Amino acid sequence: MRKRVLVKFSGEALAGPEGYGIDTQILDYIGNEIKELIDNNIEVGIVIGGGNIIRGVTAAADGVIKRTSADYMGMLATVINGVAMQEALEHKGLSARLQTAIKMEQIAEPYIVRRATRHLQKGRVVIFSAGTGNPYFTTDTAATLRATEIDACMLIKATKVDGVYDKDPMKYPDAVKLDVITYDQALEDHIKVMDDTAIALAKDNKLPIVVANMSEKGNLLKIINGDLSRCSIVK
Repeated sequence: MRKRVLVKFSGEALAGPEGYGIDTQILDYIGNEIKELIDNNIEVGIVIGGGNIIRGVTAAADGVIKRTSADYMGMLATVINGVAMQEALEHKGLSARLQTAIKMEQIAEPYIVRRATRHLQKGRVVIFSAGTGNPYFTTDTAATLRATEIDACMLIKATKVDGVYDKDPMKYPDAVKLDVITYDQALEDHIKVMDDTAIALAKDNKLPIVVANMSEKGNLLKIINGDLSRCSIVK
């Protein structure tokens, strides 16, 4: 039986050292990592944030832009990233489909779960963009929702660190890595894995969340094949 996973990338992960925009070298690297999964008969869905372009919460911070409008701007940013990701995957010879939670037929397919599932079964990568289509929900929640809807065996959050720590490992050298975390622990201790809505949804649907370093070559395939030594898991 083929495995099906959903990989969540932050928008900032695409920005590279500049901190904004899209670094095509990072896109190329991600394309190689996803191709390795497809070559190993793994079905892959992708959700990407939009923080490299605009974040809804930040845009609405001073009250000039309403939160609902700011969040829709953020959703459009995820579509831009989705188009870039689709191009990067096709550049690697993969078949990819971009689906959006907000209809924009000239750019992408509308999100339809049965269509998405059929694409996955045919070996196509499906990129889910525009979040949930609703303001006030993060792309973390969108990733958990889509992973649940397509019946993924796990949700992998690809980050810049090799798991979850009790404090920021970039700032504190004595930070301790937490290999396994329960959903309740993540919620009660406000551990920064994903937002609480995403974790609660994962808990309700018994969806494991794996936090891993996206810059470690081949790490995604190792995790899916059962090597959890370089990641943290919430279950």
